[in-house]
Amino acid sequence: MTKILLLSDSHSYIDERILEYAAQADEIWHCGDFGSMNVIEQLEKINPLKGVYGNIDDARIRAEFPEVNRFLCEGLEVLMIHIGGYPGKYTSLAKTEITRKAPRLFISGHSHILKAMYDDKNSLLHLNPGACGKQGWHKVRTMMRFVVDGEEIKDLEIIELGPRV
Repeated sequence: MTKILLLSDSHSYIDERILEYAAQADEIWHCGDFGSMNVIEQLEKINPLKGVYGNIDDARIRAEFPEVNRFLCEGLEVLMIHIGGYPGKYTSLAKTEITRKAPRLFISGHSHILKAMYDDKNSLLHLNPGACGKQGWHKVRTMMRFVVDGEEIKDLEIIELGPRV
């Protein structure tokens, strides 16, 4: 079993609450718009970090993280794209990647809208953890955590970090 903390759209913001949740995970997955190397460095000090770059991330971050990240966690195939859309509204890049080989879990960020939806057509779970940073129009900062057990996703939780202010 692998405990995952899933976050996105930190936009250079990191606080003790985020770091406390990161310390409880086995792996941290960040779905883009880190905003600064400081966010990456803080998270990497705690646990292994996987991610993708987002549209606000600079060349240094883009050199460290890919646009598309496809990986295995235990027996679960994961696909992560910052601007990927969601079931029925995938971006062209996400459609191409999903059509090529559908993962069991597709993660996107960018919208700052937390979503957990099952895609019947592609037999995958889509997650968007919302935004944990303070930049953007969202009202509540959010993340997700869950457990990967073999090929299964269990114990999915929404974490509300409080108002964006």
